[in-house]
Amino acid sequence: MKKKLALLLMLTALSAFLAGCSEFRDPIYANSEGFWNHYVVWPLVSLINTFKDLLGSYGFAIIAVTIIIRLVLLPLMIKQTQSSKRMQEVQPELNALKTKYKSKDAVTQQKYREEMQKIMSEKKINPAAGCLPVIIQMPILFGFYHAISRMNVTYDIGKFLWFELALPSITLAVIAGLIQFTVLRTGPAMDNPQMKVMMYIMPFMIMIFGSFLPAALALYWVVGNIISFIQNVFIYKPFKKKVVEPVKVGGKRK
Repeated sequence: MKKKLALLLMLTALSAFLAGCSEFRDPIYANSEGFWNHYVVWPLVSLINTFKDLLGSYGFAIIAVTIIIRLVLLPLMIKQTQSSKRMQEVQPELNALKTKYKSKDAVTQQKYREEMQKIMSEKKINPAAGCLPVIIQMPILFGFYHAISRMNVTYDIGKFLWFELALPSITLAVIAGLIQFTVLRTGPAMDNPQMKVMMYIMPFMIMIFGSFLPAALALYWVVGNIISFIQNVFIYKPFKKKVVEPVKVGGKRK
């Protein structure tokens, strides 16, 4: 849990750093120099412009590009979600191990780690798998931020519904945060006390960042989180009543 919070804080600091880069105010063109511009920002701008020509507005274009990105990442997201689900399923066993090996001496703790690793291996759980999608999505999120901000200098990206895409929208930011809360509430956090803090921190952060970043980025969050919610419904089945089975440790039921 501490590692996840540390990662979250690190990514937040990185996002704040990138948000402060002076380059995000510069126009973006096909011949803009630099690895970031050539391989991340401009491809996103080109893709958004292509769908804008097809669909008639930048709002629909951003929605289409978001769906495409999420479909590309879907196998990785499903793998992460399944790993989180397995982690959730073995949580009672892990808690029982903590009780069994509650002594803090080195020998007991070594035995605890060995048995915990055995459970993780048998269930094919990789604790690091949960961080990988976040790490992959962050450059895309930063790329979207730069693309939208710099497109607004180069093009008129206009409105989607009543939202000015180039300007912050508190309303859209709140919607994005609420949908993020719903996603976390229907995912592994709903039955894991250690993850419940994330259920409140993440939506709050999205509301704060969305309140001063372009509404186009909040739209990206809204669409992406709707897809995540649908994914949770099929994988976690959050609205189905669960029956908790007793956990066996050392031949005894806990």
